[in-house]
Amino acid sequence: MSQQVRVAVFRPDDERMADAVELLDSLGATAVADPMLEVRPTGEAPHTDNADYVVLTSKTGVELAAEAGWEPGDAVVVAIGDSTADALRRAGYRVDRVPEEFTSSGLVELLADEVSGKRVEVARSDHGSPVLTDGLREAGADVTETVLYRLVKPEGAGESAEMAAAGDLEAVLFTSSLTVEHFLDAAEERGVREAAIEGLNDAVIGTIGEPTKETAESYGITVDVVPDVADFEELACAVVETAAPTYHE
Repeated sequence: MSQQVRVAVFRPDDERMADAVELLDSLGATAVADPMLEVRPTGEAPHTDNADYVVLTSKTGVELAAEAGWEPGDAVVVAIGDSTADALRRAGYRVDRVPEEFTSSGLVELLADEVSGKRVEVARSDHGSPVLTDGLREAGADVTETVLYRLVKPEGAGESAEMAAAGDLEAVLFTSSLTVEHFLDAAEERGVREAAIEGLNDAVIGTIGEPTKETAESYGITVDVVPDVADFEELACAVVETAAPTYHE
């Protein structure tokens, strides 16, 4: 690669961002770290009294549940994907079920035939997709939901929006619909929203899954890369691989 590929990444400002920067560096890219999500715990734990199933949808949710002293009891423990499952195991919990497709619709497909008349507790952020809860209810489940944490836009976010507006980004990694919305909110606050969208459309845009792609496209952002597996490393590798050839001499 004859020139650095500058890649905007929006993960929370914790080990996830540190890991993302390290990964991009290992791929020969330059990370533009611009956290677009701040985790604010609610202090709640999954309510598993009388629950037949408990569904966790993120590593953050698992860690907060563990800190709150959550015990799954006899409930079937369901993780949305491998990273959530790994976090459960690291925290000393068992993992009973993981869908083949790491999405809300994948979870519904996994559980639809077995949850009729069962109580299903969904423990996640305040921005969880209604696809999961509505789908489980349509399958006949008695669904309860506990908000373990809220996701807000950090103060000062938006350096990447100004870079996009100036044409100074080669690639962008959107890891949730909320990162798209917060990026555009930050661009609006800085008076560069339209220019930032134009800049994004001159860059390689990657989204971690179809729902995030749909959100981005609804705002006029053209998405170039969606990995087959909803995994950050897969996303980063695919986006850098797509962006890098532009810079070979």
